[in-house]
Amino acid sequence: MTMESIAIIILLQTLLWLLLGNVCYGTQTDIKCLRTLQRSLNDPNNMLTYSWKFDNLTEGFMCKFNGVDCWHPDESRVLNLRLSNMGLQGQFPSGLEYCTSLTGLDLSNNNFSGTIPPDISKKLPYVTSLDLSFNSFSGEIPVSLSNCTYLNVLNLQHNRLTGQIPGQIGGLDRLTTFNVADNLLSGPIPSFKKSFQAIYFANNQGLCGKPLEYCKGPPKKSHTAVVVGAAIGGALFTIIVVGVIIFYCLRNVPIRKKEKDADENKWVKSIKGAKGVKVSMFEKSISKMKLNDLMKATNDFSKENIIGTGRTGTMYKAMLSDGSYLAVKRLQDSQHSESQFISEMATLGNVRHRNLVPLLGFCVAKKERLLVYKHMPRGTLYDQLHQVDDKEKVLEWPLRLKISIGAAKGLAWLHHSCNPRILHRNISSKCILLDEDYEPKISDFGLARLMNPIDTHLSTFINGEFGDLGYVAPEYTRTLVATPKGDVYSFGTVLLELVTGERPTQVSKAPESFKGNLVEWITYLSNGSLLQDAIDKSLIGKDNDRELLQVLKVACSCVLSAPKERPTMFEVYQLLRAIGERYHFTTDDEIMLQPQSLDADYLDELIVAQ
Repeated sequence: MTMESIAIIILLQTLLWLLLGNVCYGTQTDIKCLRTLQRSLNDPNNMLTYSWKFDNLTEGFMCKFNGVDCWHPDESRVLNLRLSNMGLQGQFPSGLEYCTSLTGLDLSNNNFSGTIPPDISKKLPYVTSLDLSFNSFSGEIPVSLSNCTYLNVLNLQHNRLTGQIPGQIGGLDRLTTFNVADNLLSGPIPSFKKSFQAIYFANNQGLCGKPLEYCKGPPKKSHTAVVVGAAIGGALFTIIVVGVIIFYCLRNVPIRKKEKDADENKWVKSIKGAKGVKVSMFEKSISKMKLNDLMKATNDFSKENIIGTGRTGTMYKAMLSDGSYLAVKRLQDSQHSESQFISEMATLGNVRHRNLVPLLGFCVAKKERLLVYKHMPRGTLYDQLHQVDDKEKVLEWPLRLKISIGAAKGLAWLHHSCNPRILHRNISSKCILLDEDYEPKISDFGLARLMNPIDTHLSTFINGEFGDLGYVAPEYTRTLVATPKGDVYSFGTVLLELVTGERPTQVSKAPESFKGNLVEWITYLSNGSLLQDAIDKSLIGKDNDRELLQVLKVACSCVLSAPKERPTMFEVYQLLRAIGERYHFTTDDEIMLQPQSLDADYLDELIVAQ
């Protein structure tokens, strides 16, 4: 072998080594990140000790670690660290700067203490979600957090943080959630791009400013006589002014009410010139309908005929001349062109299933988009569960189980059998309607973008809105991507409502100190082996206790924080159907899939985490 050949071989080996070094760089740094983090923490419950083993360094090995999400299951690049409720102790973890692709960090509900690092933006430059809530972090909120420009969620609730909220944090354009409740903060609340509710700043005695009480200015010097005289004169003047204002307001209340109603109904006036527009109907029996017929049936879409409002629009009750009823939805700010809208409606008009509210027709009048549905006399599941008068009968368990099975069946059909397959993206108890026999019908399906009919595993992006509070999957605010597992999470919250009788954002049975939502309360009870305490007391002791606990566990599996650990909607439907088998709710299986048969015994395997 010549010297030239040897030189070429050495050169090729060097280049190969450099290439491999570059390829493995991300992997090696992420391994160092997790090793350093594990060593820096006290793990009394061995939550990381038994799971985080570094004896097998094959690509993707760390993706199976407890609390670790990777960008891809076969690639050792950490996307999120979910270390909530693990009993971890110590200072803020070391080594996070080596997880160079990290976008989400959840350390909530542990025993961390000490300060938040002042250079946290250098440790987490690409973080979109940071949850340090329910720990014992102290000191001031680092100003450098304002350099984390990708932040969507920042939760610092229930710590011992002091000082002021840095004004620079208010400049974070992407921030959708900011929670500093239950700390020791003081000073004025900065001005944010987005307005936040007062509950997110509560229990900080020194905080002031919008949305809390206004900050008080420094006390001024006063002279007693001047003050007394001014007070008396001011009081007399105020009495006169208030009297005049009250007289004027009482005289003009009817006028203002009419003006307000007229303003709210301006859109109706704008389409009166299009009364002759035909309503495109999918049902032959009502094919000769015009916009004028809808306006008469709803009394020009009067407020008295509103039966529901939501993210997608306002629903009106329409009574036809023959005494029958329809439901008409006015879509909220549709972004489709007329041709796109008509094309999408043609697709949705052919979607038919026993557990979906059928779309009967649609109408395009100028800029307005109106949809015509079959009217559901029992209203929404939300109303039946949470707005029942004392005189009315509360939903008994067999009826609640029937509703859960039917709703799961409809949603599973959308995910697995509909062509094209559809993501709902706004599942809640408000969009599950009930007919006269309490048969559940899912509404508002398909109003979000349809899934790709060929490559159905692809996700679709959400444009700013994520659904009703309490139902939104935690990954949505971080990734801005809607997936079938996001629908599963939302449906799991509906199941929790059915079993507990609680609202998704207000838990009446939780202690006053608890500030979380229904899912967080269930997680709290589950961690303390108190899951049975969540069950609606009106349902207990009626020979249904085993079924109640089984459905509750199915719900818990649906709302797991990691999407990959949640079941599919088909699995959820099969599990619920097995639980309710003795009632014979279903006589046929409209979901044309043949996966491995599931039964109630599968629960133990599915929800090991519970």
